[in-house]
Amino acid sequence: MPTRILIPSGVLCLGFDHIALARGVANRPDLIAIDGGSTDSGPASLGAGQSKYARSVTKSEWRELMLARAEAGVPLVIGTAGTCGADACVDWMYEITVEIAAELGQSLRIARLYSGQPTARVAKAMQEGRIRRLFPAPEISAETLAQMTNIVALAGAEQIQAAINTGADIIIAGRTTDTAIIAALPLLRGDHAGGAWHGAKVAECGALCSTNPTSGVIQVDFDESGFTIEPLAEGAQCTPHSVSAHMLYENSDPFILYEPGGHLDVTKTRYQALDARRVRATGSEWVPGRYTVKLEGARHAGYQTTLISVLRDAHYVANAQTWADKLHGFLDALISKRMGIASDSYDLDFRLIGINSALGAMENRQGSPVEVGVLLIITAETQALASEIGKLANPHMLHYPLTENEELPTFAFPYSPAQSDRGALYEFGLNHVMELDDPMSAFRLEVTEVPA
Repeated sequence: MPTRILIPSGVLCLGFDHIALARGVANRPDLIAIDGGSTDSGPASLGAGQSKYARSVTKSEWRELMLARAEAGVPLVIGTAGTCGADACVDWMYEITVEIAAELGQSLRIARLYSGQPTARVAKAMQEGRIRRLFPAPEISAETLAQMTNIVALAGAEQIQAAINTGADIIIAGRTTDTAIIAALPLLRGDHAGGAWHGAKVAECGALCSTNPTSGVIQVDFDESGFTIEPLAEGAQCTPHSVSAHMLYENSDPFILYEPGGHLDVTKTRYQALDARRVRATGSEWVPGRYTVKLEGARHAGYQTTLISVLRDAHYVANAQTWADKLHGFLDALISKRMGIASDSYDLDFRLIGINSALGAMENRQGSPVEVGVLLIITAETQALASEIGKLANPHMLHYPLTENEELPTFAFPYSPAQSDRGALYEFGLNHVMELDDPMSAFRLEVTEVPA
């Protein structure tokens, strides 16, 4: 008997087709799984241990999924809770779940899987030679590990299976691989290992593997030889092309996908269109290997203040980079003279919106904008210092001339005050794997009975 997994969306708070979700519930799934986040938005969520998504939206969508779970009578699993999967985010998601349960009158068994890693555990693993760098990755030491505000390990199928085995109605997992929450039950029930991991990879982002990516809802049937995948929104279709192409998504190799305990190889996979909507895949291979979990860590990297001005004069637009470079040098000299601050105590980063705001110095394309927005990002050791430098830069962002013998220009501030203090800045400090003898040795599982 196949194992049917219902995936409402690629991530909680992205939205989903409500009619398609109801259709999926009516199809009697064995488990409902949804991702809670990733590193896509950078290190801030992990560094601060906070979700990037609004609590109100999280609660609204989670409420609907809790109702769907109750109707289907199956477990509901969320991985990488609260965007980053830090322990604080697992607790945040748990609080929301308990709140909704009280409002709906639901009695629940809730399993919480914590992925947070104490610094001492990682340091010990490093001393024992159980830490290996990925590419790219910084060098790490006991000192740099101590600087991390949060370290998480990406749980695999085994940790999710341990949570399933508690009989939990709802599983709130910390950082997991995107595939683990989908592959865990098929693997636990003895379905084809290669098909379980491959189907999970294809379905991880919901309907992104279909012709209607924003519809969200996907259903995957796993069995003894492969998987069959189907989008549930009206008009959405999966094709051999859309399904096979998803191995390219967020993956450096179109045929190999590494997971805890081995890797997936789809070199010999065959894709068959069963009809206009469904695709079947067979021939995927799971290759066992050392049991390693990926580590992610973020650390504090200073504080930031930003200013934005807009250049519209054609002369300045045409020479925006020259103007920014001259202003950079002028401000460095002024900061040294007026504030007595060495240049290694702060950083000024000018980004020209419409020219190089996304890639900075790596930009290799050119265009002819009507106006150029100038974003100045100031980074310093304290917010007070970043803010003070911003106030020094403010009048020059509005009036600094390109040459000495021209009239004083006036640019535009799009809002007042022009300065924004952004607060703490975080950066990633870990991109490593840690070898484990026991998959649960780096994870913590707690089960709570929540009465109606």
